[in-house]
Amino acid sequence: MEGPRSVGRLALFDLDDTLVDRGRGFARWAREFALSRGWGEREERWLLASDQESTGGRREFFGRVREEFGLAESADELWAGYRSRMPDLVVCPPETLNGLTALRRAGWRVGVVTNGAHDNQSAKIERTGIGAVVDGFCTSGELGIRKPDARVFRVAAERCGADLARGGWMVGDHPTDDIAGGRAAGLHTVWITHGRPRPAGTPAELEAADATEAIALLGRRS
Repeated sequence: MEGPRSVGRLALFDLDDTLVDRGRGFARWAREFALSRGWGEREERWLLASDQESTGGRREFFGRVREEFGLAESADELWAGYRSRMPDLVVCPPETLNGLTALRRAGWRVGVVTNGAHDNQSAKIERTGIGAVVDGFCTSGELGIRKPDARVFRVAAERCGADLARGGWMVGDHPTDDIAGGRAAGLHTVWITHGRPRPAGTPAELEAADATEAIALLGRRS
């Protein structure tokens, strides 16, 4: 593992459950989806639990949804409907948007690096207002490679007009994709705890409860 280089003024952020509350957005989607089909709380709870237990991609998840409820639509059709709706159901808090703006005004290059389908993730970034307050972003769906691959972080840095060789920071909630991946790419890291204890072996230099707190920590290092 390469480890962090001398710190440059680059801050990369994960999207889901870092800049936006993906879990809350999914709960809104599950409620809508259940109601649209005349289902009740049992089916809604199944969707929420299955999402929490899912370790594969969304296509696999919707394959299970289709099988569980005997739906006529294909998994791809269900997934497409989900991708078109989710960007309207997630929110980036105003204080986080303001913090990202303040970082850029202080001279930081700010970007987003996220795993997921490009149409879904890019629409989230634009509709939440994040796209207007960052220098660039990249998605795994667009690139065909996923975090923790160091190449994803390199592309994100380049789109922000920064050189990954000069170092910087990665902020995220996933111990492997964001923290270990960021460190392997030569970045310092901030782990978003959401009140959780740090998993053993998570090599983050800093911890923050949420993205707003993480931004404040970075701002004090300006």
